[in-house]
Amino acid sequence: MATRPDYYKTLGVEKKASAEEIKKSYRKLARKYHPDRNPDDKGAEARFKEISQAYDVLGDPDKRKQYDSGTGPFATGAGPGGGFGGFGNFDFDASSMGDILSNLFGAQGGARRGRSRPRSERGADVEAQVSITFDQAIAGAQIPLQVPMQTMCETCRGTGAKPGTAPSVCPRCEGRGIETQGQGMFSISQPCSLCGGAGTIIEDPCPTCNGSGAVRTVKRMRVNVPAGVRDGSRIRLAGKGEPGRNGGPAGDLYLITHVSASPVFKRKGENLEVEVPLSIPEALRGAEVQVPTLSGTKTLRVRPGTAHGTVQRLRGEGPAKLGGGSDRGDIHYRFVIDVPKELSKEQQDAVEALSKTMPGDPRGRLFPNGSAPREATSSQAAADAAGDR
Repeated sequence: MATRPDYYKTLGVEKKASAEEIKKSYRKLARKYHPDRNPDDKGAEARFKEISQAYDVLGDPDKRKQYDSGTGPFATGAGPGGGFGGFGNFDFDASSMGDILSNLFGAQGGARRGRSRPRSERGADVEAQVSITFDQAIAGAQIPLQVPMQTMCETCRGTGAKPGTAPSVCPRCEGRGIETQGQGMFSISQPCSLCGGAGTIIEDPCPTCNGSGAVRTVKRMRVNVPAGVRDGSRIRLAGKGEPGRNGGPAGDLYLITHVSASPVFKRKGENLEVEVPLSIPEALRGAEVQVPTLSGTKTLRVRPGTAHGTVQRLRGEGPAKLGGGSDRGDIHYRFVIDVPKELSKEQQDAVEALSKTMPGDPRGRLFPNGSAPREATSSQAAADAAGDR
């Protein structure tokens, strides 16, 4: 029957020691016997395994309770073969189990030292709002921008440690950033509870950033807004976000554009629309009219008898399409008949003369028999309205 190891004695604490006292003693011993500080010292390596095994039990409230009461995996003679920890016919001791777990998770020799470097982390993405004019949205522009973000602390150069010191390898996970908790033949890996998965711990933090390695600041830059953006466009600028840590890549910057309105052009999807007023004579007999474009003006031919709301299109004269290379949208010109609100005596006479030359009822097609019903007199309409009441 295997003898149960005395984990309290291994960590040099009393059985009634608090969790904080156990943790403090463990960290002190782990630093002293860590293999990176004692290369090629098998005795120190074995001692480090014993310390880690002891803290893995006493540092966990549930495991410590089972250990103290001699229940669960710590029951003496629990297995069929009488081995400690209930491992059946396999009579492992604590150090041999530590060897197996260490080999499984690559914690021996060069593999451990290879993982002792801090893990790189990608920087966070940042979002900023930008206001631009309609002309800038059409042509594209380079604009100044001030963005609040986390940047690398210049005091510690992003390490989080006080200048002259450096983060140390986490003694609990040995730099891997994960720890394994097992019961019987089952084990679960999770982020290290001591270093939070970073793989390192900072014993003497930087006074500027308090150990975070980054400070909050306002970054000033000039950014390129591509041609063709519209109000509410979300533009991704790769690598312009917050810097990464430990050599990791920077995050991205996302621009949300707010475009001022144009007095002439209205955005309609990938196209533009312009209202072009026509006088009544121009709509009746046709005309050639000047219309605005994004680069100047052009002449459009108005056909005789053009109706209100008729649209003509100039292909490829509109805004650039985002991500579409050289593709551009169209400009739609919608003709609207400009009807004067007041007429002079001469204009009234001209309209009267015109009406006599254009007989017929334009509303006749609205009725099944082709002609409008008899119009009620004003007195009859008033009587009908009174009857409705």
